[in-house]
Amino acid sequence: MDQTQHSRVDFTGEAADLLRRLTAKHGPLMFHQSGGCCDGSSPMCFPAGEFITGDADIHLASLPVGGLLDPIEFWMSVSQYEYWKHTHLTVDVVKGRGSGFSVEAPEGVRFLIRSRLMSEDELRVFDLL
Repeated sequence: MDQTQHSRVDFTGEAADLLRRLTAKHGPLMFHQSGGCCDGSSPMCFPAGEFITGDADIHLASLPVGGLLDPIEFWMSVSQYEYWKHTHLTVDVVKGRGSGFSVEAPEGVRFLIRSRLMSEDELRVFDLL
């Protein structure tokens, strides 16, 4: 198996629907997942390039969403990645207000991460075993 058959991150159908609507308003989008408490523990969605990434961040995925031309980039802080590198992440959306910095905030919903431990096959693919 190779990495093209596996992803570290996916979107639920509801999250993909919201991303299509948000892209129509804001243009191409990206996610950044930091660590910490409060809103820092939620995935933050920004117009692509608005959040500047650097050596303290790792690019986990470029995720296609049906109906969008550009994939959604998903970044994570290196320190958070060290905690979560053995998990598969699914971006979902729920009612409620998140951070004012994330583009979904005015919509009355917020993105959140659902996670599960990777399978043994996935761990091998990502060189984690």
